[in-house]
Amino acid sequence: MEKAQCDDPDRSSTSTTADQTFQEDTLSPKDETPVDVDDGFEEGGYGWLVILGSWFCQITSMGVGQSWWVMQDYYAQHDFHNLSNAATLLPFVGTVLSIFFNLMGAPAQILTSVVGYRATLIVGVVLKVAGLIISGWAKEPWQLIICQGIIFGSGASITFCVVMAVAPAWFRKHRALALGLLSSGSGAGGVIMPLMMESINASLGPAWTYRILGFMVLGMDTIAVLLIKEKNPPKERKRKRLTDIFHLQVLKDANYLLYCMGSMIALLGYFEPFFFLPAYATYVGLSAKQGSALIAVISGCNFFGRIIIGFIADRCGKVNTNITFTILGGLSSLLIWTFAFNYATLMAFAVVFGLTCASYFALLSTITVQLVGLDRFPSALSILLLTNIISGLGPNFSSWVEQAVGATNPFFSYKMFSGVCYLVGAVFLIMLKFRLDRRPWAKV
Repeated sequence: MEKAQCDDPDRSSTSTTADQTFQEDTLSPKDETPVDVDDGFEEGGYGWLVILGSWFCQITSMGVGQSWWVMQDYYAQHDFHNLSNAATLLPFVGTVLSIFFNLMGAPAQILTSVVGYRATLIVGVVLKVAGLIISGWAKEPWQLIICQGIIFGSGASITFCVVMAVAPAWFRKHRALALGLLSSGSGAGGVIMPLMMESINASLGPAWTYRILGFMVLGMDTIAVLLIKEKNPPKERKRKRLTDIFHLQVLKDANYLLYCMGSMIALLGYFEPFFFLPAYATYVGLSAKQGSALIAVISGCNFFGRIIIGFIADRCGKVNTNITFTILGGLSSLLIWTFAFNYATLMAFAVVFGLTCASYFALLSTITVQLVGLDRFPSALSILLLTNIISGLGPNFSSWVEQAVGATNPFFSYKMFSGVCYLVGAVFLIMLKFRLDRRPWAKV
């Protein structure tokens, strides 16, 4: 679920500045954008505090959202175990959450154009906190769909939109590293939140889990509200319309379309281990606790992986890095998970997959800016992230494949689906690389 549509991260006061920004942030066919131009741009500085505040938002948005499986398992075994359609409705909470995480960017942009980033961020925080706390009173799955799926999902989308709009404008030379650090918050949340939620569920029950979670989100996001600010705020704001947000001319850019297609296909394979690895661990004879530990390890390695990806991307090229880690993520499913039948091998897979699987999330903003420039960044990123709705259905597609081929070799389809999607996506990214620069070792 790592996804939402975002507003313009860099507003210039004159058309000359806008033209200069476009030239500096758009990849040329032969070389990377020059980042050492002496035009008075201050690299980082207060921007690192913006990254810190954004990191907290990632924990409370994507970290909490990705941890829905903890509540799903608890409800399936306890509160809703006698409900005939629980097996269908409970997973639908996560699906609705993912959809609203990607759909609410356009309203967020319109709101930002009227009241500014900080007020918009506060609106998102209020929706997240309210959605979680109200979920504590849910007695039916449909109530969770509304509270956590729609209300919390909308708030998470808005806060994600703000941080991804504001943060890139503070950096040029170290933009990939900065955004890698920012996105690592979801990995940290993916480790911390499930462990905390499981513990509170066992001692106090799900109602108090949601309430405590809501107040934790309020505390961390309050820090974010205080730290996050625009680098170049406009002197006056003009309300945007949908036609101002979706500039479909970016769809005429072949390089951008290749990136969208490759990312969408690769991301189809991202969610399978998160959804099915605990069940697979039980299938091969491991305990439920060991299955949960595998997910925690993936999330923990995801935290470090995103930072490493950002660090390497600034030195070796963002597209190059994305290709390399996308291929490694696919091979980990095909060559490790396929032959993993004990805890040690599954743990090895969790480590490798966790380190390599999230290059899309770590680099999506930097590559999008690199391809289309900061002036077209909001439209391009909005359209790109809408494709995540399709990618979020990856577990559904792989489940259909699993049912179609039969149960002679359970879980084999999930392994193949995950690995093949990554590798097919990498093919499109390789095509993009050679369109940008035909030299095999060029920094792209």
